[in-house]
Amino acid sequence: MHPHLKKGLKQRLIITVLALMFFGAANAQTDEDAIMIPKKYFCGGVMYSNSSWKDYWEGTFKRDNQNIGTLSSNVYMAMVNYGITNNLNILASVPYVTTHASAGTLAGQKGFQDLTASLKWMPVETSLGKGVFSIYGIGTIGIPLSNYVADFQPLSIGLHAKTAAIRLMVDYQINNFFATGSGQYVQRSNITIDRESYYTTSLIYSNQVHMPNAGMFNFRTGYRSERIIAEAVLSNMTTYGGFDIRKNDMPFPSNKMNSTMAGVNFKYSFDSGIELTGGGNYTIAGRNVGQSTVFHGGIYYLFDTSSKKAAAKK
Repeated sequence: MHPHLKKGLKQRLIITVLALMFFGAANAQTDEDAIMIPKKYFCGGVMYSNSSWKDYWEGTFKRDNQNIGTLSSNVYMAMVNYGITNNLNILASVPYVTTHASAGTLAGQKGFQDLTASLKWMPVETSLGKGVFSIYGIGTIGIPLSNYVADFQPLSIGLHAKTAAIRLMVDYQINNFFATGSGQYVQRSNITIDRESYYTTSLIYSNQVHMPNAGMFNFRTGYRSERIIAEAVLSNMTTYGGFDIRKNDMPFPSNKMNSTMAGVNFKYSFDSGIELTGGGNYTIAGRNVGQSTVFHGGIYYLFDTSSKKAAAKK
């Protein structure tokens, strides 16, 4: 191998290892941020996140469970984003999830979770006062990728419901300081479980479970430039319906699951097109969810597909 190529490969490996060691997965263009990539640009990458909790809310009562100990989950996700036009992007992601309980006999689960695909549209971007105001509409679908078991909470890797969601987002930026707020409504399909009867607030003779729909709310603010993003994030999930976990019972897929999380995200973009992201968050309030601490990080590569085609013709 040519010495310069060998040196370049070594540098890329070092960057990759550092990214995986010190960064959690984070936000390079997602359906929650006000970032668009230009027409014919492609961004692809991988992310890793770790979540763990010992205490959880049984209804509104916070407790621990010595039959679970600390529950941890790891998410390995591949993500792509393509600029159809300067104000219309398509995004997709595929996560592989593992779960583990540090105590008791419940076996951890693993597998591919749900494919999500989004169309992100920015119909309005205009000067307003000293800054720039923009409006976004995002439509998202989610489809389970494997036949994983949803009726094994909290070790299940997901809820196994097909989802369709619509998000409205507004963003205002003055110089390099910004604020972004969004709200999303998530419609969930019923799911099928491997038993013919179950109890929610009454006995139900069916293997079909009606899943409550949900709302997602997100506010983020901080510093944003072409090279660096540093932001604080406050997010909330509220389910419209469902019921509380009964005393000393296991959770169920159609439980009411509410949570409010606070966190930070960072992103650094190199001239080469490589982007490193990282951050974390903590659940400050909840209902029928774990009080989780999450660290995440990722590495992405952004490039212009039209430039490559032009170069290839020369």
